[in-house]
Amino acid sequence: MNAEPFAPAKPIHAVFLDVDGTYADYGVVPEAHSRAVRAARAAGHKVLLCTGRPKSMLPANILAAGFDGLVTSAGAYVEVDGEALLDRRFPADLAARTLAALDAHNAVYIMEAQETLQTPPAVEARLRAIIEEHFRQAPDGVEIGTSGIIGSLAPWTADTPRISKISVYESPVPVDEIAAQIGAEIAVVANSIAAEGTHAGEMFQRGISKADGVRIASAHLGIARADTIAFGDGENDLEMLSYAGIGVAIEGSHPALLDLADRTAMPPSKDGIAKAFAELGLV
Repeated sequence: MNAEPFAPAKPIHAVFLDVDGTYADYGVVPEAHSRAVRAARAAGHKVLLCTGRPKSMLPANILAAGFDGLVTSAGAYVEVDGEALLDRRFPADLAARTLAALDAHNAVYIMEAQETLQTPPAVEARLRAIIEEHFRQAPDGVEIGTSGIIGSLAPWTADTPRISKISVYESPVPVDEIAAQIGAEIAVVANSIAAEGTHAGEMFQRGISKADGVRIASAHLGIARADTIAFGDGENDLEMLSYAGIGVAIEGSHPALLDLADRTAMPPSKDGIAKAFAELGLV
């Protein structure tokens, strides 16, 4: 009797999904994307969210499909199977200097931590108006998208919180100018939830990136770098797509991201993640 030909086992991949503009559209996750995540995990692959949002800004509708881990705050926090592997926060002196500079310019911002979101009471009304206007661009976005941010705001406290990242939604001067006033420890990328021309941006500790999360999480899972796949659409996805074994940029992404990506996928409005998972043999 002839032996069956040997068929090598397919590798288990670690898949990292950006949220806004990649996995979700204005806070709404297409059902096809949820199904694709569940199917990929059922096939043995590990699927993790890798987002600029903190854990406190990930509502139930975004987490509903079930994930093997989270990389949040653009790489400042990493969690796999409920275990925190990395949790980097602003040192107290840096947090105090950053908030003082933002307040001096009357900027509208959210202090993001894994546990809570906070905004100064003086700018909360402006913040709500900006976020509601952004999510009004999608049919279901106003209720679902807005509640995922505004609904997570915690009562203001006078104590300086343990900040993971700060999102600026409006400022009278460019955010990178404010960052320069604070010092070299602060870096800035574009904010995906703000109107153009409002000097918006995301402030984080220089040297942190989503690639840190991909590296730490995949090593913890015992998955080689070559078997990692990352999907993204924004400026803060550059390092992640460059690091991953396969980098996938969403059509219409930041130009630099499209230049370095190995392939592209359609946007959430066209079920891009679901189609890409099928093309990559993940489902």
